[in-house]
Amino acid sequence: MINVDLIGTLAGALTTLAFIPQVINTWRSRSAADISLVMFLLFSSGVLLWLVYGVLIGSKPVIIANIITLALALFILWLKIKDIVQQRQKLKATDERGL
Repeated sequence: MINVDLIGTLAGALTTLAFIPQVINTWRSRSAADISLVMFLLFSSGVLLWLVYGVLIGSKPVIIANIITLALALFILWLKIKDIVQQRQKLKATDERGL
C-alpha cells in the first residue's frame, strides 16, 4: 500500500530544499537584481494559497512544506524589494547631484 503522507512529505521536502540554493546565493551576493519581482510575488501568493489549502484539508505535509517555502520566498522577496529601494535611492542621489 502506498503511504500518501510519505509521498507528500517527500514532495514537500524536495521542493522546499530546491529553494535553499537560491536563498544562499541571494544572501551571499547581497543582490536580488537578477530575480523577477513579479515572479516572486506570484510564487509567494501561490505558496500562501497552498498553505491555506493544506490547513483547510488538514494535511501536515502540505502545511509544513508551505510554511517553510513561504518563509524562504518572503526572505528573497524582502531582499528583492530592498535591492529595488537601494537602486532608486542611488538614482535619486545621482539626479540630485546633476550627474
